[in-house]
Amino acid sequence: MDLDLRKVRYFVAVAEQLHFGRAAERLHIAQPVLSRQIRALEKDLGAALFERDSHGATLTAAGRQLLDDARNLLASADAARRRVRRAARGPRRLVVGFRAGIVVTHAVRAFGAAHPDVDVQARRVEWDDQERLILDGSVDLAYLRRPIDERGLKLLPLYTETRVAMLPADHRLAGKPELASADLAGETWLRYLDPRPHDLPIRTIEEKFERVAGGLGITLVPRSVAEQYSRPDITYVPVRDAEPDQVILAWEASRRSPLITAFAEVAQTAG
Repeated sequence: MDLDLRKVRYFVAVAEQLHFGRAAERLHIAQPVLSRQIRALEKDLGAALFERDSHGATLTAAGRQLLDDARNLLASADAARRRVRRAARGPRRLVVGFRAGIVVTHAVRAFGAAHPDVDVQARRVEWDDQERLILDGSVDLAYLRRPIDERGLKLLPLYTETRVAMLPADHRLAGKPELASADLAGETWLRYLDPRPHDLPIRTIEEKFERVAGGLGITLVPRSVAEQYSRPDITYVPVRDAEPDQVILAWEASRRSPLITAFAEVAQTAG
């Protein structure tokens, strides 16, 4: 039996609240109706999704598995709905995402000159939402930096750039013309991709500035970031043996859009 997405949405609400009453309030439906829908979903799947007691509900192993799958399933359904509606209206708008430091102006202008009837807009994305914004249709395609979760995406490598160390202005290595990775041994590195349990995750370049300037750690950034962002309490020093940063254009793999194809062609030559 095919999954009923409405029931799946109800399931996610209960799974996130772990309480049928609160989930019903969030969904604006009566609790008995919600309970019937969840029981119907369990019957459809042939598995118990919750263990219920007087205090609320807990997920079973089957429920945890469905929750892992349900969010992606619902996001894909929402994205498909948006893409169909956009296709019905006609391709008159293209939203281009970009990470901090990546200049998309040349490509956007070149594309706009070739397609004057298309409204091209640029939107900044961050490392922790770059894939999601493409997959849910918020942006049509985006200039990304690795690491990238490639699932569901088509990737087009564009270019690489060197990386530099971002240091406090009073750091012992500030002012050096160049460094090797070995020079940075023993330094505290900002852990923004894999923070420790009690760390606040770092999302933006501005948050990196605050951490580095405050002496909480150092990090490597692409040269383009150093060229575009400056502060008197931050300095940049090239690291000659640092792994280069790669800029990649990405879009949802199943998209059938001549505008995305055309923009990708422009991006390869516009720089």
